[in-house]
Amino acid sequence: MTSATPFGADFGALEATDPEIARILLAERDRLNDGLQLIASENFTSPAVLAALGSTLSNKYAEGYPGRRYYGGCEVVDQAETLGIERAKALFGADHANLQPHSGASANLAVYGAFLQPGDTLLAMSLPHGGHLTHGTKVSFSGKWFNAVHYGVSQETEDIDYDQMRSLAREHRPKMIICGGSAIPRLIDFAAFREVADEVGAILFVDAAHFIGLVAGKAIPSPVPYADVVTFTTHKVLRGPRGGMLVCKAEHAAALDKAVFPMMQGGPLMHAVAAKAVALKECATPEYQAYAKQVIANSQALTAALAEEGMRPITGGTDTHLSLLDLQGIGVTGAEAEARAGAARIVLNKNAIPYDPQPPSIASGIRVGTPATTTQGLDEADMRVVASLISRAVKDADGSETAAVAAEVHELVKNKPAYAS
Repeated sequence: MTSATPFGADFGALEATDPEIARILLAERDRLNDGLQLIASENFTSPAVLAALGSTLSNKYAEGYPGRRYYGGCEVVDQAETLGIERAKALFGADHANLQPHSGASANLAVYGAFLQPGDTLLAMSLPHGGHLTHGTKVSFSGKWFNAVHYGVSQETEDIDYDQMRSLAREHRPKMIICGGSAIPRLIDFAAFREVADEVGAILFVDAAHFIGLVAGKAIPSPVPYADVVTFTTHKVLRGPRGGMLVCKAEHAAALDKAVFPMMQGGPLMHAVAAKAVALKECATPEYQAYAKQVIANSQALTAALAEEGMRPITGGTDTHLSLLDLQGIGVTGAEAEARAGAARIVLNKNAIPYDPQPPSIASGIRVGTPATTTQGLDEADMRVVASLISRAVKDADGSETAAVAAEVHELVKNKPAYAS
């Protein structure tokens, strides 16, 4: 999937007119090709997606929606957006889709705009327990403009505390309930959330940014039948361009479209919309379904192997593309682990664990994900090797093994580059 060049036919022109930027693009390609990318929210887009991103659709102002634009000359870009909408509806079994949000946060902002007024109460998962900044944290618009109440995970299971969520919903009667987050390794019981939302008369909003690609690949259950609206990013497991999307029930289509434009955004990025459409077509293939299942198999293999190295998986394992590992047992902080692994060409991120004694800037854990390495073609056997390399790097306090681990990383990935040179 990734063996083609990430650069278009005009790269020579870029080298001639702006060699400094051209060198940066080449350096990033080389960084991707010569390391292990284990950030759970990253992936490698196909050359077809990159071609759409680098197209003349970037030039077009297209405020509005297909057939209802505020500028002339949109008859061509209308076709791209209409294709993308139809592909999204078919892929996810949704009544309606909007491809215009610039990011996942933009899509979330539109949901708030469609359903809430400033001061309204929402119920969402707390950030330290795996939620997201846009789910009511005080540094986000969502926490500044709305009254956010947060549920967390059980100390015993480290999974979502559904009893607490239900109790808080009954107590606070939120106008909207949010599920989903950025560090949840287990499947979410969408039916339980729907039941509670119905009981208290709340909108059910699922932020599926992290796992929607697994849904697209039919590897995990879908939230779409249960949710009033589902938002997601297109650049994680979904393997599309950086951006956001939403799908919803027909009854909410008009309100959400108006919240995206004109309430929250102006002209859409039509090159990105077209690239999203390309990715959605790729996701509808048997090859992608096999990929999504392999992402989970790789994640489970990597998590099990890291557990053998003394890194305790939060919740005891994973059902998805990511796992959260507690490093307290090996006496290493998340920040130390991220830096040591990075020096050895292994890119992962520090991450708070539930009830973490460390501040977020230090953290007691790391988060690892397998979307990108699976796109490269690595399998479960490779994941066991990767776990050993991570362990050696993370436990290497004096840096004496850094060069050796980096060399082994190079050997592991040299025949499976992210992009051809």
